[in-house]
Amino acid sequence: MYCGEEGGIFSRILQEYLANFFFGFSWKLTLLFLSILLLLMSLYLILDSDVDQDDFSSAEDDSVDLPIEKKSKKLLKKAAEDKALADEEEVRLNVVDSAAFRLPSGEEIKSELRTPADLDLVKQRITDVMQVLGDFRKRREENKCRDDYMTVFLKDLCSYYGYNEYLMGKFINLFNPTQWLLEFLDASDEPRPVTIRTNALKTRRGDLAKALINRGMNVDPAAEWTKVGLIVYDSQVPIGATPEYLAGHYIIQGLSSFLPVMALAPQPNERVLDMCAAPGGKTSHIAALMRNTGVIFANDSNIVRCRAIIGNLHRLGVVNAVVSNLDGREFPKIAYQSFDRVLLDAPCSGTGVIWKDETVKRNRDSQDVQRRHTLQRQLILAALDSINASSKTGGYLVYSTCSVLVEENEAVVDYALRKRDCKLVPTGLDVGLQGYTRFREYRFPKSLRLTRRFYPHIHNVDGFFVAKIKKLSNAKSEKVKNYSWLSESTTEIVKEEASGKLQKSGEASNEPEKSKGSASTVLIHHGILGLK
Repeated sequence: MYCGEEGGIFSRILQEYLANFFFGFSWKLTLLFLSILLLLMSLYLILDSDVDQDDFSSAEDDSVDLPIEKKSKKLLKKAAEDKALADEEEVRLNVVDSAAFRLPSGEEIKSELRTPADLDLVKQRITDVMQVLGDFRKRREENKCRDDYMTVFLKDLCSYYGYNEYLMGKFINLFNPTQWLLEFLDASDEPRPVTIRTNALKTRRGDLAKALINRGMNVDPAAEWTKVGLIVYDSQVPIGATPEYLAGHYIIQGLSSFLPVMALAPQPNERVLDMCAAPGGKTSHIAALMRNTGVIFANDSNIVRCRAIIGNLHRLGVVNAVVSNLDGREFPKIAYQSFDRVLLDAPCSGTGVIWKDETVKRNRDSQDVQRRHTLQRQLILAALDSINASSKTGGYLVYSTCSVLVEENEAVVDYALRKRDCKLVPTGLDVGLQGYTRFREYRFPKSLRLTRRFYPHIHNVDGFFVAKIKKLSNAKSEKVKNYSWLSESTTEIVKEEASGKLQKSGEASNEPEKSKGSASTVLIHHGILGLK
């Protein structure tokens, strides 16, 4: 047996012993020496076996485990090591963040306002403050309250995204200081995908897609929930100048504008009112679903926009429409309980389509929103009063806006539910988030869950709201009971309206002022244009 260097020493000792043995040492000494020698060799072998025990056990385990078990053990071991490293890194980053971030003082903020904003610095501070607000007790600075952080957070968001403080405050209340807020603000600056709606009166989506692809357009079906939408990724020809467009085979229309008509679900041979119809995309969609039967009243309070309705309806082959230029609030006086269904796409603040008009960021204030809120309440009551509750096929109102503000959506619907004998029903839409039943200190009926909200950062469509109401009877309430949304400023606006001081609907909806004199009414009867 080979025992290394020590083995060689023992061999030499043994040789010397044997030599001495033959030269006359006594046999007793020889026996003693051999015993000591055997004891030392035994100790050496024991120590050597202890050193290599781990190697032998590993080899034994490897010989027993299957290949997949060996791989599994390695993966588990690596995962445990990675987790330990990640935990250490998280602890390190938390320590660095808490040590690095310091809330700027009022003087520092004033100093920053005097110079052009460093957007990278502002963006980082927005993230830092949001992290502190997410775990306020552990991360806040001593002697700093939540209002201190919220003040800096609001100013930084306004500086970075270009909003006024009123509107940004509304968005913070809506989404809270979370990642959703930042995603909404980022998405609101980005244009939505270009989409077109196939005109089912003249063609089918498959045939239209083939024709457009042959002309150099890259198109695909827009969404699973629509059978007439196409999304246009890019085009070698102008989308609004193709032979198919001029022939009325499609109309350029945002996906969110499909939603209220789909919720309305008009039936053939019904009488339908589109109260705020310009530029005619929704009216033509209604006509396609009705297969050009029945009659549609396409109304708008702006005479210039009425001409756009007429042009689109002619091009798209709609022959069952009457276009009128009236204040929507006047319809119950001239067509009381005359319609099976009404679509009210109400004038609003446009907070769901900011990418189309960035002046919204700076121009929307408390008075502006409250005026629109008042106009919307008046329009929704007029729409309900225009519906025949005894209709055998209808009796429905769809209320929609391109706003995300609760004041213009749930609050308006709640007002209508309290003023008229009606109820909310499912919209029939497979997409969208539920409406609010609790918002800040306000409480709405649980049926508001049946309404639908759409956001650009979630659904990749314009911000939108859709509610569907069924009119149960023609009864009216004399007053609103337990209605808590009226703020002091709103009450003043209601008083102004009662005294005739409030601006008319055309001005309140940012429409050009109508010409003086009696309102003109534009009529189309089966394609024949006339003026009254």
